[in-house]
Amino acid sequence: MKHSISAFVVGCLFAFVPFPSVMAQVNVLTYHNSNSRTGQNLNETNLTPANVNSATFGKLFTYNVDGYVFAQPLYVSGLNIPGQGIHNVIFIATEHNSVYAFDADSPTGPSNGLLWKTNLGISAVTPNADFGTRYGGGYTDISPEVGITGTPVIDLASGTLYLDSFTHEGSAYFHRLHALNIRNGNEQSNSPVLVSASIAGTGVGSTNGVLKLNHMQHLQRGALTLAGGILYVLYTGYADTNPYHGWIVGFDPNTLQLLTNYTFNTTPNSTIANSGPNAGEGGIWMGGDGLAVDANTNLFFEVGNGIFTATNGTGGTEYGDSFMRLSTTNSRLTVADYFTPYNQASLAAADTDLGSGGLILLPDQPGPHPHLLVVAGKGGIIYVIDRDHMGKYQAGADRHAVQALLSGGTGAFGAPAYWNRHVYFVCSNDVLKDFAVQGGFLSRTPVARGTEGFVDRGAIPAVSSNGTVAGIVWLLSSKGRRSSDQSAVLHAYDATNVAHELYNSRHNRPRDEAGRALRFAAPMIVNGRVYVGAKSELDVYGLLK
Repeated sequence: MKHSISAFVVGCLFAFVPFPSVMAQVNVLTYHNSNSRTGQNLNETNLTPANVNSATFGKLFTYNVDGYVFAQPLYVSGLNIPGQGIHNVIFIATEHNSVYAFDADSPTGPSNGLLWKTNLGISAVTPNADFGTRYGGGYTDISPEVGITGTPVIDLASGTLYLDSFTHEGSAYFHRLHALNIRNGNEQSNSPVLVSASIAGTGVGSTNGVLKLNHMQHLQRGALTLAGGILYVLYTGYADTNPYHGWIVGFDPNTLQLLTNYTFNTTPNSTIANSGPNAGEGGIWMGGDGLAVDANTNLFFEVGNGIFTATNGTGGTEYGDSFMRLSTTNSRLTVADYFTPYNQASLAAADTDLGSGGLILLPDQPGPHPHLLVVAGKGGIIYVIDRDHMGKYQAGADRHAVQALLSGGTGAFGAPAYWNRHVYFVCSNDVLKDFAVQGGFLSRTPVARGTEGFVDRGAIPAVSSNGTVAGIVWLLSSKGRRSSDQSAVLHAYDATNVAHELYNSRHNRPRDEAGRALRFAAPMIVNGRVYVGAKSELDVYGLLK
């Protein structure tokens, strides 16, 4: 099957081609800027370490929305909105199942910056007695409702924004895949479709050798991905409430037809009889990160707690607590390689799963391991893995990793960021740490450290720069997120010395205070602005006039 989506649409930042633009600018079309998931914008010429300070930089305005914003904002420059002219547009998806298109630069005009809005159905109120009840009291990690959680993805060639909505209709729950026209919010042809994935499998929840994706039991958390002309959607469970599995579901982005050859399940044959009461599991969560994709369209991702049977040579099919590489050759997904730490069983038993973080693909490196991925999980270990020879499973030690370094924190709950031969991590109960990339390895200890601790699940860094200069590391602190009166804090650090904090939004709180904090939120930086999703609002920061 041939697909018309061009490979360029999944790149991190591109001059806008299909629609007229005011000036050559950049776009953010996917989570963490590119399918390498490095979180870097190398085309930021407005914001520099010299002007990002509380005297010249701060909050410019706020857009109010109807739900919490867990999905990262996306951005298209120079977009022609029918009847409203050309705008730089910021796209926001909320847990109330609404999608907004705002003017990215100014809350002015007849609708105060709102260009269009669409709602995609009734969200699921939480907590409830239907799902996420394993630990008692119902699902509270995302409350008071679950709707759109995973970050959408935009295809510029067709002018389409893709997302998954979760709806509660009567006594039933549904995941639907939507394709929205980015100029007016209308559904494209063939949209929406009900997600109806199934595979051959005898695992928990299966019937007659067929395992189906149960909508009520699965959360769509990871960012959507366009790669090789396929649209991929990821699923995990709600608060470890069984039965659930990890799913990758592929669709034709032109027709939204389910592609069975591009559907993968992490634990398809794990049963209570052969695996115990916690059979299956292996959700794909990654703190909201999406699939990472290399130049050969291999897919890389992390698997959370779950049953693991794929010890070398056994032919097992369960990949709990593993880093995976799926091949897309021969028009199907197949397991090409994987890495599983030697202590997988103890990680699973203690709920210190690998899949809590997000991974990034480094640019090609010198030396014996040119293609590396970097990742950490709840165990607080930073793994550097050879993507070409991941090592599978080896008992006794992690000698099959290129490196396994102590992060110093108590677990990673999101992706790191990369810039200019440096990798930036913020683990839970830790400070921002800068690891240098030297000769195809990370420095064994950080070359620089921030001074402020990030106690509540750490933070997810993003980097802006003008090529290899003027680098800034941006972070959102979510300390106190469960208290309604606690605000997120936007931080900016000099990327060449993260001990130097340039700015934070507490320096001038009356002017710059952000909305109420959410876990796992990442700032998005483009064209001189920083966009911060929060509880029922989007805050926009930039240079003060």
